[in-house]
Amino acid sequence: MIIIAGTIDFKDNETRELAVQRSRTLQESTRLNEPGCEVYYFGADPCVDNRIQVYELWVDEQSLDAHFRHANYHGMLELIQELGLVAADTAKFRCDLTEPVYDESFTPRADFFTSQDAC
Repeated sequence: MIIIAGTIDFKDNETRELAVQRSRTLQESTRLNEPGCEVYYFGADPCVDNRIQVYELWVDEQSLDAHFRHANYHGMLELIQELGLVAADTAKFRCDLTEPVYDESFTPRADFFTSQDAC
């Protein structure tokens, strides 16, 4: 699995809100029409007025590569550029193991406690 996480800053709250509203169709299309997309989220940060939080989850490098060539990706880039990106900070992470946060007694665990297969 590949996780993309980060932030996008706009000049003000109004522009950020416009970006969230206008990107909804692209977000839905990416989630529904791009194989390998598990999560695609660009949402308002509740603590920073002009910031969007970015969170994406892709099953593998091939699906992420296909996304970078897809019209949805290019549409999102155009929208962000049109609205006036001020700053951005995103990174990708490879995930080799996944398991629940809570164990069977509903205790949150920071350690990896099961013998699950790689994600």
